[in-house]
Amino acid sequence: MCKRFPLLFLFFLLFTACTAAPEGPPTAPTTDRSATLSAMVAATMSAISTETPASTATPDPSATPTVVITNENASTGQSLTRTDEQGAVIVDVTPSNLSSPVDSIDFEVGMNTHSVDLSMDLAALATLETDTGLIVAPLSWEGMSGGHHVSGKLVFPSQVDGKPLLAGATTLTLVISNVDAPERTFIWKIGS
Repeated sequence: MCKRFPLLFLFFLLFTACTAAPEGPPTAPTTDRSATLSAMVAATMSAISTETPASTATPDPSATPTVVITNENASTGQSLTRTDEQGAVIVDVTPSNLSSPVDSIDFEVGMNTHSVDLSMDLAALATLETDTGLIVAPLSWEGMSGGHHVSGKLVFPSQVDGKPLLAGATTLTLVISNVDAPERTFIWKIGS
């Protein structure tokens, strides 16, 4: 509304100046009226051209996205997939049962490259950590071995010493080491 006000004011002044003219044969406006109208138009145009546009915040493209894992995420279609593109390997990780882990916490992992042999066992290279200080190793890597396009399931225990791994946690971090990069970190915000 602030940006439109000078234009509306200008049109109002012009309308008032035109309709205030006396009826009868057209006459040349007096210099006072012309000077005043010209000054008002110049002032309004100057105000319009010097207004600065409102700044718009741009998201930081390097920021790591996080998602609160709740039932609402499934209904809103928010993506839980995290991607790491270090080195010559692109690794995509998607948790498949964080909202209801029964016996295990599972992650679908996809690795793609054109130059690295992906014959490693991810069960030996991954850990799952919570912000409560718990760190667990995978139970298994259920996936292909070798080639340049590998996918599978990385399976972690859902309990540690008889207690749910996710109890009280607000952040879950999956770390995969030595897949053409020293370390790849995937983070999710979790909640109840």
